[in-house]
Parts: sequence; C-alpha cells; structure tokens
Amino acid sequence: MTVWDDLVGQDRVQEQLAAAARDADALVTATSTGAPVPDASRMTHAWLFTGPPGSGRSTAARAFAAALQCVSPDRALGGAPGCGFCDGCHTSLVGTHADVEIVRTDLLSIGVKETRDLVRRAQLSPAVGRWQVIVLEDADRLTEGAGNVLLKAVEEPAPRTVWLLCAPSLEDVLPTIRSRCRHLTLRTPSVEAVADVLVRRDGIAPEIAAAAARATQGHIGRARRLATDEGARARRAAVLKVPLRVEDIGGCLKAAQELVDTAAEDAKQLAEEVDVKETEDLKQALGAQAGGRMPRGTAGAMKELEDRQKRRKTRTQRDSLDLALTDLTGFYRDVLAIQLGARTELANADARDAVDRIARGSGPEATLRRIEAVLACRQALDRNVAPLLAVEAMTVALRAG
Repeated sequence: MTVWDDLVGQDRVQEQLAAAARDADALVTATSTGAPVPDASRMTHAWLFTGPPGSGRSTAARAFAAALQCVSPDRALGGAPGCGFCDGCHTSLVGTHADVEIVRTDLLSIGVKETRDLVRRAQLSPAVGRWQVIVLEDADRLTEGAGNVLLKAVEEPAPRTVWLLCAPSLEDVLPTIRSRCRHLTLRTPSVEAVADVLVRRDGIAPEIAAAAARATQGHIGRARRLATDEGARARRAAVLKVPLRVEDIGGCLKAAQELVDTAAEDAKQLAEEVDVKETEDLKQALGAQAGGRMPRGTAGAMKELEDRQKRRKTRTQRDSLDLALTDLTGFYRDVLAIQLGARTELANADARDAVDRIARGSGPEATLRRIEAVLACRQALDRNVAPLLAVEAMTVALRAG
C-alpha cells in the first residue's frame, strides 16, 4: 500500500508527482541539515490539477500532499516518499495532519473572506510537518474577488508552502493564477480500472462493480455510490425511463416535475441529516440558555448559518439534477451508438430495451438534438434559471427530437 493506490488510471501523473515528492524531500533535507541544495528540482510551490469529473483530481492532490509529508525512514535509504503507513502519510490522507488543509465547498462559490483565511494560513511555517500544504478542491468556484486574493499568495508564497488547486479545466481558473501553477491533466479512468478498485478497495462483488463502472463511464465516485447505494440505483433507473415518458406534453411536464422533486428531496434529506446538528452545535457554542433563548448579540451568527444552509440546499439540488442530466446524456449516447452501428459496449446495458426502442423510432440527427437539449438544460441551471423551467424546456425538446 502507498499513497498512490487510490489514484486510478493515472500512471503518467503519478510518476510526475512521485518525482516532485522526491525532489521536495531532498530540498527539505538539504535545508535542515545544511547540505547543498539540489541544482534542479521538479518541485514547485503551486500546482493545478485538471480533468473531467470522476478522474480523481482531488485524489491526486491528497496523495501528493501525503507524499510531501512522508516521514518514513525508508526515504533515507533511497525509498520514495509516500509509503502510506507513516504518521505523515496517514494523517494527511484522513485529513487530520496539522499542516495539510483540505478545502472543499458544499456551496455555489468560495468567497473573499474564506480565501483570505486560507492565505493567512499559508503564510505560517509548518507546525509539525515538512510542508504547509493547502488543497483547494473547488478552485473553479472561487469568485473573481477571491481569485484575486489568492493570486497574491500564489505569486509570493511562503518558502515551505505548497498550493494544490483542482478544477475541471484550465478555463475554469483565472488566467493569472493558472499561469503561475504547474499544470497536470488527468484523464477519465478506464471502466476496467474503476471496477478493479471497487473490488479491491471497497470489497464490492465483481459483477456489481463492473456494472457500476460501466454505467458511470469511469467516474470513480459515482460508481462507488451506484454500487453501494440502493437509492442511487433506483433514482438512476427512474431517470432512464424519462425518454419513454415524453411522448406528449403532459408526459413532458410530469417527467420534469418528478426530476425536480427528486432533486429537492435529496436536498431535504441532506438538510435533515446535517442542518439540525449544525444549528444545535452553534447554539451550544454561543451559550444558549434553558428554553432555547439565545444571548444578545448572537442573532447575526445564527442568521449567517441559516444563509449558509440555504445556499448548501440549493447546491445539493443542483448537483442532484446535474447527475440526472448526466445519466440522460449517457442514455442518448448509447442510442446514437446503436444508430450509427458503433461496435462498443453500452453504458446502460440494463436499459437496453429502452435504448433500442428510442433508436428504432428516430434517427441520429434527432438524437444529437436531444443531447444538445440536455446540455442546454445544464447550462441554464448554471446560469441560475429556475430548475423547473429549465427541465420543462428540456423534456419538451426531448419529445420534439
């Protein structure tokens, strides 16, 4: 076992990161012992990981952070950092290392205040580890103001601070920031590689792992959820029936309403699981009195929490809808493959009857228009169009073909 074991299908990226970790280790060792600093190094202070959803951007960044903090004695004997067993590796991977900050957001954006807090953290020297590492998993969600705050820190980093930024593509990050980062591109792992890791790491039965990996087309996180969550499988099955339900306007509107309602229910369930505990914890921290009365001056903090929970609920609903739209896109991609006579394994083999029916009833041009309708719906949701309106427009377009 090493820190790289969960990085699936990214051999080239793993080699580059392992080489940089070795050079980083040499730099720290030279600084602490007074030995000569190496002339050339593959280590740098800012990295940008890009790749499609499910490719493992965050996994790569976390693995690299762990390798940078590795304290295995084998390093002195020529072993590569990133053993996976030492205290530095283990605490980095589980998120408890004092000098590794993992930043992700369940909101729609990352603002200036949060970014300034990160920048202040980045100026500190490592407390117990070899590097101060900031992993920003959602760099694409930085507001413009937050990006400008981050730029200064990336331009003039502290000597032992490393920024690891993750985003779907280069275009999702400010040009001024990406130009100051070393860029690594991850690819979508093969279906076989994803199935293998589900079996090996999660103990999932091979046939279930293979079906989940195929259905999600190499998206590791979605494949794991599909293989382990019966509710996720039921929701996907309902989505794959939508193409058969849009034969008239009434069916279109009903299918749209059900898609939006399902997403709202997902958001509600998350709120029930998280919001109550967050609210009670904050009340206790602020000194709530018997009967639930709050001390003076705490209304602002409670209002800020409520606003955050509301934004998180919106984000959860949008993510759930986006997942449904991704499944719809995969369905029509299978339809197109059959229509064009492509010799490829269908992602939605479990919905083969529905795929065949749609393929027989239309041509490739209609299928391409339907795929464009799904993509247009995703773009509309990104522009904050009301979910029901966006989804209704899509289902009507699916009917028209």
